[in-house]
Amino acid sequence: MADRVAVSIVLGGMLSEAEYMKLAEIIDREGLSVEWDGPPFEPTYGADGEPLRLYANEAAWGELRELEAWCVSHQVAFAKWCDGCGSQWGPQRMVFTGEGEPRFFAASGDDDVMINEETVKKLGSIAQIRAYFEAANFSVPPLCIGGARQVT
Repeated sequence: MADRVAVSIVLGGMLSEAEYMKLAEIIDREGLSVEWDGPPFEPTYGADGEPLRLYANEAAWGELRELEAWCVSHQVAFAKWCDGCGSQWGPQRMVFTGEGEPRFFAASGDDDVMINEETVKKLGSIAQIRAYFEAANFSVPPLCIGGARQVT
C-alpha cells in the first residue's frame, strides 16, 4: 500500500486548446481539485491568464508522476509541494521553470523552503544562499490557453 500525503501544485505556461484538454484529462486522473477537499477538477475551472492551482489530500508518495512528466515534456512550468511522511521523507518543493530539469528543495509542512547546515556549507556564500532561495521561490507564470501570453 502506498503512503499518501497532501500535495499542491501551481501550473503555468502557454498551451493550445488541445494541449489544455489533454492536461485536464491528466489532472482528472491524478484526482486533483482547485481547492482542498473540493470537487474533482473540471476543464472550465482553468483560470486562463492566472496560474492554475491544484490540490489533493492523498497523493501516493506525494507524487503526481503523470502530470509532472507531461508538464516537463510540454515545458509547462510548475511548483509542487508535498507533505512529509513520518521517517520516510520530509516535506519538499519541486520546481520546474519550463526548461532544464526539475529541482527539489526541502520545505516545511507550510511550504516554506528550509535549508540545513550542510547545504549552507555546500553553497558557501550569502549570494549563493540567496540564489538558492530565489530558485526555490520561483514565481509560476500565468496559464495561457490558445493565445499569446499576457504581458504583466
